[in-house]
Amino acid sequence: MEQSEDRTATVEFVLDVICAASYIAYVRLERAIERVRADGGKVDVVFRPFQLAPDAAFDGEPLLEVLAGMFGSHVVAETRQAAADAVQDGVTLDYGRAVAADTFEAHRLIRSAASRGLGEAAVERLFRAHFTDGLNIADPATLERLAAEIGVDTNDAPAGQLRNDLARVRAAGIRSVPQISFDGGRPLSGTQSETTYAKALQAA
Repeated sequence: MEQSEDRTATVEFVLDVICAASYIAYVRLERAIERVRADGGKVDVVFRPFQLAPDAAFDGEPLLEVLAGMFGSHVVAETRQAAADAVQDGVTLDYGRAVAADTFEAHRLIRSAASRGLGEAAVERLFRAHFTDGLNIADPATLERLAAEIGVDTNDAPAGQLRNDLARVRAAGIRSVPQISFDGGRPLSGTQSETTYAKALQAA
């Protein structure tokens, strides 16, 4: 019995920080994790990088314009619906302020933060910076300021290791995010309910 109480559940979360579905999934998962930790349980969250638009050269263009150009004008209505739905989770998706951004350096910051035990804080702050604050999370000065906010002194994760991780995720057949697995089990794809994540944690 004592051994099971000391056991740590490992959650592997594949995400991109410009993915609204990943943001909502993260918020719901964190609430489930907080309940486990409040009861004395241990949960380790490992973040895996994914880029929705790995070949895009964004430079802070308005996100809605970029999305409409990539997917068609119908995407504007879809984002408005997504923003309305997100309110129920206490999340603000301000597509009117959000800017399109390459996420490679943001993923480097997540790796740097994770090596200091601050991965969850980094992911939350980057999601909020992009979707709520309208910040360009590809801008070096912005990332430096966000790093300081969460207590990361330098973004020192090797770029080569990150490229390898991105390639491994793609090689594993992952083509969309979020993907969340618990203790190496079959991943849950897309945004699930908080109850679903809580049950998965209990099973883990």
